[in-house]
Amino acid sequence: MGRVILHSDLNSFYASVECLYRPELKKKPVVVCGKQSTRHGIILAKNEIAKRFGVRTGEAIWEAQSKCPNLVLLPPNYSRYLRFSELAMSVYRNYTDKIESFGIDECWMDITESTRLFGNGESLAHKIKEKIKNELGITVSVGVSYNKIFAKLGSDLKKPDEVTVINRDNFKDTVWPLPVNELLYVGPATKRKLNRIGIFTIGDLANTHMAFLVKLLGKWGETIWAFANGYDATPVNKTDHDGIIKSIGNSLTAPRDLTCDEDVKMLIYVLSESVGKRLRKHNLKGKTVQISIKANDLSLIERQAGFDDYTYTSSLIAEKAFKIFTRNWDWSKNIRLLGVRAANLVTANEYVQLSLFSDGRKAKRELLDRSIDSIRSRFGHYSVQRALLLRKKRENGLNINPVEDHVIHPISFFKGHI
Repeated sequence: MGRVILHSDLNSFYASVECLYRPELKKKPVVVCGKQSTRHGIILAKNEIAKRFGVRTGEAIWEAQSKCPNLVLLPPNYSRYLRFSELAMSVYRNYTDKIESFGIDECWMDITESTRLFGNGESLAHKIKEKIKNELGITVSVGVSYNKIFAKLGSDLKKPDEVTVINRDNFKDTVWPLPVNELLYVGPATKRKLNRIGIFTIGDLANTHMAFLVKLLGKWGETIWAFANGYDATPVNKTDHDGIIKSIGNSLTAPRDLTCDEDVKMLIYVLSESVGKRLRKHNLKGKTVQISIKANDLSLIERQAGFDDYTYTSSLIAEKAFKIFTRNWDWSKNIRLLGVRAANLVTANEYVQLSLFSDGRKAKRELLDRSIDSIRSRFGHYSVQRALLLRKKRENGLNINPVEDHVIHPISFFKGHI
C-alpha cells in the first residue's frame, strides 16, 4: 500500500480566530496587523472578505487600506493563536501520531495506517475538516496525496474549507499547469532563474533534463525536479521528533532606531534571555555567539565570537554579544534591527573538559537560570526581571518595563511555546 499524506492549512488563521471572539466582524474585511508606531505595520493575516479586495499578507497597512478603506485593523493575540493551534493538533492526534508542524497553522499527517480504521484519505480529510469546523469554529483546507509536496500543494489549491486530492493518476493534469513558484521551496530567486531559461510551469520543470537543472542550480536542481515529478519520499516526522538544531536565535526590529550603547545593551539582554531559555529548554549549550545588526539604511552585518567553554547562561550570552557589538560598531549609522544567536551547539549533558581553576561561578549561574525558568513558568515571564530592563521610560525611549506598555516582548513571554 502506498503512502497517504494529508496537509492541513487553517484558513485565514489569525483573522478567523479573532472573528470568533468578535462575531460582529464576520461579514467585514478584517486584518490582523502589527503596530505602525513600532514599525511593525504590516499585514499578518486577512480574512476571506479582505482577500477579495486584493489585500495581501506582508504588505504595509497603508497599501491594504488603499485597496479597502473600510478595513478593520486588529492587533495580534499570539497566546490565543497558540491555544487554537494546540486544539487543532489535538484533533489531528485522534487519527495519527505522525504529525509534522509547518508553522502555527499548518501541518502534515501520515495517515497510511489510519486508513485501515477510518477509511481512505479523502474521507478522513473530510472528517478532520468537519471536526475542526464543529469543535473549533474555524475552517481548514486539506490536501490529500501520496507525498508531502503534493499534499501541501493540494491544501493551497482550493480555499477555504475544501479537500483536494492529488494522486498518481491526476497530478500531471492538476499540478503541471501551475506556475513553477507554486511548487514548495521554489522561491523568487529560483523562479527568476527558471523563467530566464523558459521554465514557467511545474510541468516545464518536470520535463526539463535533470542534468541541465543540476548545472543551473546545483544539487537543488535535482531536488525540485524530483518534487515536480512526484518523486518526493521525505517522511512525515512524528510529533515527538526533534530535528537537528544547528543554532538558536532571536531578532527584533526596535520601536525606534537605536542610537547609543545603552539602547543596544537593553535589547541584547532581552534577546539573550530568550536565546538562553530556548537553549535550556532543548537541553543544549553553545560555544559561539553571533550578532546581526541592520542599520537604518537597511545595510546588514553579522559578527561572531566564541567562548572557551559551552554555555546556555543568558547573562554570559548577553555579555559576549555586547562585547562583539562594541568591537564592531562605530555609530556612523543608527540601528533598526538587532539579533542574537547561539551556534556550535552540543547537548547540555555532553562531557566537557573541566578547569582546575574554576571557582564555581559558572555552575551557580546555570542553577540561577534554571531557577528563574521555573519561577517564570509558574508565575509568568515578567515575574522576574533584570534591573537593567526596569529603568523608567524616557521620552522617546525604549520601553521594556512590564508595568507600562509592553513594547518589546521576548519569545519566552509566550511561555510553554518558545
